[in-house]
Parts: sequence; structure tokens; C-alpha cells
Amino acid sequence: MIAIVDYGAGNIKAILNIYKLLNINVSIIKNSRQLEEANKIILAGVGAFDDSMSRLNNSGMREILDRQVLEKHVPVLGICVGMQMMACGSEEGKESGLCWFENSRVIKIDELNLQHKPKLPHMGWNKVQPLKNHSIFNNINKNKGFYFLHSYHFFCHQKYHLGITNYGSEFASAVCKDNIYGLQFHPEKSHSNGINVLKNFSEC
Repeated sequence: MIAIVDYGAGNIKAILNIYKLLNINVSIIKNSRQLEEANKIILAGVGAFDDSMSRLNNSGMREILDRQVLEKHVPVLGICVGMQMMACGSEEGKESGLCWFENSRVIKIDELNLQHKPKLPHMGWNKVQPLKNHSIFNNINKNKGFYFLHSYHFFCHQKYHLGITNYGSEFASAVCKDNIYGLQFHPEKSHSNGINVLKNFSEC
């Protein structure tokens, strides 16, 4: 069962609906007991880093989430702010992140490299260039791209980069460390490409 973590800060119903259309077993979960039963986990997020981390820390699921991911190696997919929460911290706030990627942080997109206006947020469709032959990108139309909406991006060691995107400068738009996956774009808003990515994660 894929568990979509409901800690009060994610666009989760759209993700739920996609998996239901694909006839994949999925549930929205709100407590640690349900989370322990998951064989895959999705951590979505929208809004500010500090607010999302505070909501997760206060949900009662933080401890079991760490245990499932770090000790039991349950595959987890972070989406947008859900990906950013996997870093150790963010320029956007003061809260500590999950720190699942060592020496990682979330930094603001450099507006000096952007020529068009409005410069931020980075909003709309953009391409993702896969860096590795990974199953998460199976059946993806590279020319179509994915839908983005963010002003900050994930920074970690290049060895964890699965895909990069250019918006003034290049940033990691998809990362992977063992059983931990992160996507800066919104697959639930990315039509067939997003549906395929979510399907691919269910098969990882």
C-alpha cells in the first residue's frame, strides 16, 4: 500500500486520484499506526518550509516516518516542499529539516540570472534532463516537461542528482539516495508525464 502522508500541508487529493485511476492501492494516512503498514510513502508539500516542518513535527508521525525510511528502507517520494523537507535546512526559514541527504540545504533561486518578469516564483512548464537511466523516468516525454511552482530549490551532492532543470541556472529537479526520492516539480499537475512518474515510483 502506498501511504500519502496527511500532515496538513500537501496537495494530496490529486495524487490520490491518479493512483486510484491507475488501480494502485493507495491511502491517505494521518497517524503512525497507518504509516507503519505502508510499503511506499509519499510526502507532498505546498507553502513555506517552516510551516510544513512544524506541521509534520506536530503530527505525531515524524518519528515513525524516520524509522520507516532510514531503518526499514521503505521507498519514499518527496514532492515540491516535501522534497525540500528532506534537506537539513532552508534559507526560507529556521526550522531543521529531515536531513535525509547529508550536507543538503534549500536555497533561493538566484534572481540575478533571470531575465524575464515576473522572475519568481518559477511557475509553469519546464524540461527535466535525466542524468541517469533510472526507472522513475520510464515512458517520459522529455520535450513536454513537467509543471513547476517554487522559489527555492534543493541543493545536495551531485551524486544524488537524477535530473536537472534550467531556470536562469541549473538546479536538481529530481534526486535519489537509495530508497529516498525527491521531485521539485508537481507530477499531479504534469498530465501524462506526471502520471507516468507516479506509476514508476509505485514500481520502484
